[in-house]
Amino acid sequence: MWVVPSSHFRLSAKSSSCSLIQRSRLLASGGTISPLVGVELHCAIARQVRAGGIDRSSAQRVFSLFRAHLAVPRYRIVPVGAAEYDLARGWIEQIATPLRVLDALHLAAASSNELVLVTVDKEMARAAKHFAVEVQLVR
Repeated sequence: MWVVPSSHFRLSAKSSSCSLIQRSRLLASGGTISPLVGVELHCAIARQVRAGGIDRSSAQRVFSLFRAHLAVPRYRIVPVGAAEYDLARGWIEQIATPLRVLDALHLAAASSNELVLVTVDKEMARAAKHFAVEVQLVR
């Protein structure tokens, strides 16, 4: 299963109905991710610290837990390579959906590896359906 929490951990803006806790639970469930997920997680948590949503100590605990999960390994990591960039670029070029760069790369990685895209992001789920990528929308 491919895990993309809320279109890459945009915690405050993208989907107000999905909390940090929901996204954390989705990621904690394991599964398959791309290296992009870790960068997005760190970015989203840092944004929450700057906005006053969580304190630095809590953020550091999340970072440490994620590193521990990578070390186990709790997740299967699939690469995002040239083929995925080409696929993502082609989808964006169609101007058929409001895919953002990282959304398109996650979607392309799921497609290339014949994985189910699991997301809490409704726009990303719609794009997945449009491009015939199997998707599970978590509410």
